Amino acid sequence: MPGRLPFHTLNPALVVLADGRVIGYGAMGGDGQPQTQAALFTRHVRYGMALDRAIDAPRWLLGRTWGSSHTNLRLEARFDDELVDRLLSAGHDVEVLPDAYSDVMGHAGAVVLHGDGTLEGVHDPRANGGAAGV
Repeated sequence: MPGRLPFHTLNPALVVLADGRVIGYGAMGGDGQPQTQAALFTRHVRYGMALDRAIDAPRWLLGRTWGSSHTNLRLEARFDDELVDRLLSAGHDVEVLPDAYSDVMGHAGAVVLHGDGTLEGVHDPRANGGAAGV
């Protein structure tokens, strides 16, 4: 319909944490955007994983991206074989992608303003570019 917008295209997130950190982060990659953002938040904030490791860690995609009609669960090759076997035996339509870091998963980035005023920036190894300070 005219004027209708997609619900999540390139929608960066901003979180203000009780410890004083302010985190701006986002991802591109079709249906994977909200999945990647949820994974980054959970890994970094809930489980205390370093921000660079949270972005680097293996990703999954359930749904479409980059014009693909696939809606199965796609996993980067770095997931444990036992996990893949368990998903398959549970009846899931799983495809393990050949790449350890797949462009199919989109690209993520984040910047953190720490309570002491320092900044931390992280870029995705799945993309060219990087985080640079000023």
